Amino acid sequence: MPGYQQLKHRIMPSQNNSDCGVVISHVMMPCHANPAGNINGGVIMQLIDDAAFVIASRHARSNVVTASIDRIDFHNPVHVGDLLILKAGLNLTHRSSMEIGVRVEGEEMRTGRIRHIASAYLTFVAVDRQGRPVPVPSYHPDGPEAMRRHREAAERRRHRLETRFGPRGENTQ
Repeated sequence: MPGYQQLKHRIMPSQNNSDCGVVISHVMMPCHANPAGNINGGVIMQLIDDAAFVIASRHARSNVVTASIDRIDFHNPVHVGDLLILKAGLNLTHRSSMEIGVRVEGEEMRTGRIRHIASAYLTFVAVDRQGRPVPVPSYHPDGPEAMRRHREAAERRRHRLETRFGPRGENTQ
């Protein structure tokens, strides 16, 4: 398998946002909960990563790994019997990386009431069998909402890189 340097000039098809979204639902069961009946945050974090993985894998059509997860704030609890709904979409691509946004909602099955549980932004990197980064298709947002998410993702990426490397590209870690 050729390395990243050899692949970086390969022509990759681009995609628009109609190809880059998924909605996944899970009924929360007692095995997902703590003794108080609230769903463990770690369970929700795993499901967020799983939903983002689907988007990244579909877009890259290669193996992908989670490179980072931005801050996750839990706004409301999720209880046993609630339906957890994860809405994931591609926001931005770079050479081998992708930012995927995931919105988590909880539905009380008896009432139909829906609450915002959490949102997260994850960065995935496409890799070959040796774990080296490989290029991903470019992404071109289609429509005002997708374009807004794309602009905001570019700003988050700039901030992540600045935090990691400093404003002049020096590694701060």
